[in-house]
Amino acid sequence: MKYYIGIDLGGTNIKAGVVDQKFNIVSKATCKTNLPRAAEDICKDMAKVALEAVKKAELTVDDIESVGIGTPGTANSETGVIEYSNNLGFLNFPVVELMQKFIDKPCYVENDANAAAYGEFVAGAAKGANNAVCITLGTGVGGGIIINGRIYSGFNFAGAEIGHTVIDPSGPQCTCGRHGCFEVFSSATGLVRMTREAMFADRDSIMWKMNDEEGKISARTAFNAMRAGDKAGKEVVDKYIWYLACGITNTINIFQPDILCIGGGVCNEGDPLLLPLKELVAKEIYTKNSERNTEIVIAKLGNDAGIIGAAFLGLNKKKEG
Repeated sequence: MKYYIGIDLGGTNIKAGVVDQKFNIVSKATCKTNLPRAAEDICKDMAKVALEAVKKAELTVDDIESVGIGTPGTANSETGVIEYSNNLGFLNFPVVELMQKFIDKPCYVENDANAAAYGEFVAGAAKGANNAVCITLGTGVGGGIIINGRIYSGFNFAGAEIGHTVIDPSGPQCTCGRHGCFEVFSSATGLVRMTREAMFADRDSIMWKMNDEEGKISARTAFNAMRAGDKAGKEVVDKYIWYLACGITNTINIFQPDILCIGGGVCNEGDPLLLPLKELVAKEIYTKNSERNTEIVIAKLGNDAGIIGAAFLGLNKKKEG
């Protein structure tokens, strides 16, 4: 059996896992990222949790084939350098070179959303596809694109920023500086903002009671209110799904992937989200009369997608070669 290390570097946590050749996570380890601090110290902790995961799996470094790292920001997969990550404070950080000083194995780096998409491609909802797009609905809207079985990241390794395509130029300003980005409306953050706006427009909404009981407004609030028969809650959900369908339709029209999978906590809503979403997209896509249309599915791997995808970045590089 062959084993690989996948590292998911996040702004809050560093997670590492040992993954076998059948895409099963054998063991995991984690620690806090503890930002802000030096990139070298973060890399040291990545190696530490990776080796901890190896120990938990009752293996040694000799049993490991390679190490893969998924990171926020622009990661040059050819040079092994994280060219820029605003969340982590990295600028031209040679992460592969340093990691190999700690773990003497082939090492690869890729953007975290691309790594997660590759995880879904090799072992999750997009398994068996040739071309796939994965969209994650979290704090922002992350994107990962697989074309002919390979990660597509553009000539400058900054591609697949699907969340920063504009779907309403008159919409709210995005953190990227543009107005009305897909991310502004379809992220969990955007859903919370629209929920809050609807509550202040309707003081009789049951969402006020939910806010008092839960102590906060969440991405679940509008969906829960809709299920309770609340008009304002339903209006928020309908609006959210409309914007989500718009962004997904644009993505399908550009790439025409075999499969488009969506992930993130919002997707836990299941059919109340997925069924009206599919119906709207079917009406809007350019290929509406085709017998072969993109299948929209919910991502399967959850938080493990980044670890599994990172673990097999070496496989992606072999396909590129």
